Amino acid sequence: MAKEDIKTEENASEKDKEINPKKASKESKPKKSTKNKEAKSSAKSKSEESKEVSETSTDNKKEKSPDKFLKEFDWHNYEEGIEKVDEEKLKDFDKLVKENFVETLTNEVVEGTVVHISERDAIIDINAKSEGVISLNEFRYNPSLAVGDKVEVLIDIREDASGQLILSHRKARVIQAWDRVNAAHDTGEVVNGFVKCRTKGGMIVDVFGIEAFLPGSQIDVKPIRDYDQFVNKTMEFKVVKINHEFKNVVVSHKALIEADIELQKKEIIKQLEKGQILEGSVKNITTYGVFMDLGGVDGLVHITDLSWSRINHPNEIVELDQKLKVVILDFDEDKSRIQLGLKQLSKHPWEELGEDLKIGDVVKGKVVVIADYGAFIEIAEGVEGLIHVSEMSWSTHLRSAQDFVKVGDQIEAKILTFDKEERKMSLGVKQLTPDPWTDITKKYPVDSKHTGIVRNFTNFGVFVELEEGVDGLIYISDLSWTKKIKHPREFCNANENIEIVVLELDVENRKLSLGHKQLTENPWDKYEEEFAMNSIHKSSIKEMVPKGAIVKFNDEVTGFVPLRYIVKEDGSKLEVNEEADFRVIEFNKDSKRIVLSHSQTYTKKEVESEKPVKKKKSKAKEKPEIKTTLGDANEQLKQLKDKMDGK
Repeated sequence: MAKEDIKTEENASEKDKEINPKKASKESKPKKSTKNKEAKSSAKSKSEESKEVSETSTDNKKEKSPDKFLKEFDWHNYEEGIEKVDEEKLKDFDKLVKENFVETLTNEVVEGTVVHISERDAIIDINAKSEGVISLNEFRYNPSLAVGDKVEVLIDIREDASGQLILSHRKARVIQAWDRVNAAHDTGEVVNGFVKCRTKGGMIVDVFGIEAFLPGSQIDVKPIRDYDQFVNKTMEFKVVKINHEFKNVVVSHKALIEADIELQKKEIIKQLEKGQILEGSVKNITTYGVFMDLGGVDGLVHITDLSWSRINHPNEIVELDQKLKVVILDFDEDKSRIQLGLKQLSKHPWEELGEDLKIGDVVKGKVVVIADYGAFIEIAEGVEGLIHVSEMSWSTHLRSAQDFVKVGDQIEAKILTFDKEERKMSLGVKQLTPDPWTDITKKYPVDSKHTGIVRNFTNFGVFVELEEGVDGLIYISDLSWTKKIKHPREFCNANENIEIVVLELDVENRKLSLGHKQLTENPWDKYEEEFAMNSIHKSSIKEMVPKGAIVKFNDEVTGFVPLRYIVKEDGSKLEVNEEADFRVIEFNKDSKRIVLSHSQTYTKKEVESEKPVKKKKSKAKEKPEIKTTLGDANEQLKQLKDKMDGK
């Protein structure tokens, strides 16, 4: 119902009061809320109306005839108490109500008009009994809001405590936004979104007033390095996922691009051929190669195909977004994996080497790779030669190549082998210095004394370096005259100086035999007289061993006493640190062995029994002399017989 109609009704009611003061006085009284009271009041009104009708009818009777009165009498008004309204007027009235008034149901979205804007609020007319108020904070996205604009609002509360209609524009936008987002997801519609800010792993996008998530991988078909460039921009998106339980929305800009790229990709793949040269941009750089964007198709340039020379990382050659020409080396049947090459666009450096390069030439180069077995030297871009560790020094004692060179060193070397077809070259550094074995006989003659450095140990001896390239071996038996050495490490340490004497020299096989004990006289020559057979010496037992006891005379000389010879005269046995006399019963200078006996110091029979044995030995030694004499006699007899026979 229009506001003008309401005013006319109010004016009509006032006129009715003037005409019928009784009715006006009754209407002015307060109404009761119960149905019974309403029924009574309606009954009274009907009786009053009937009285009025009867009064008027009595007046009319005076003026009108009965027949005419009955024809004009309003029986509907008499029975219902109200005047009958024409059906056409009722329809027009309902139509006006529907067009001008809304049903103020709570949580219903309706359209309203901005009728006034204050500093803090906006007054919205939704054609209800009263206007609604909405805070301007809900219109921050639309700073150009003006009076007369149409806005969508949600009837939040029909009447608050003060009778005010409470509306919400934000809630209305959210409800409608979800409907629009769901529709866009179902139909695949392209929507516009405002990139609000950057977050972990992507961006936050405002779509229809809903905050949606844009993953970093869905921004573009190529990796994005600067996310900030998209902030505060409006872009087109496709709704790819909705989680209704958690109210999450995921959008993608990449999905829009892929559709166009897929068509380009198919066209490019059809035209691919091995050896074809294409231009692309560097899409991504990894430790093992470079991914190229060929206009919708990706290809890989392996690190070994970037340059003829060695590189540690592809970023030494290329950089992101760089435009490059590459050649197609290979691809699979589906052409989904494309192998590209960059170095193949130029000739191999080995083919550009000069013809005058030959074996024996000295070249300069840079150390590019070091291994345990040697070092690779780059003498030109893409041209490398190997210096084996054995060619780095004249020393026969091999070491690691890292002991001689480092990566990046500029060195000179001599070409030892050269094969241009196989693209192989071996180099040597030691050949730039004279061979120390050329005049070895002059520098290290036999019996000459020198000082060397202990370089290595073996179970049988010590390797000593006299100079670089000249090593010699000291056998374990030539280290000391007196010490019993089980391993050379007991005698000396690595990298310490040691004095030696040259015992033997083999120039052809490059071998030197050295000695250390030969620098001093053999003390066992003196001990042979001091510890002669049957000589008696006073000492103490140092330790007991399973088969006897060890007796120490000095730091160099020890003797062994068998178990049967440690018995004392009273029948008991000698103990550790017990001092006693010992008789030498065996002496061997070569094996440095002295056998002793305590029992024989007090048993004379055993001593005397040894003398005949020695005599028998001496007689046994005399037998060859007898045999020699008999042989001579036989020879003389034979000669005499031959003479007698006339021979």
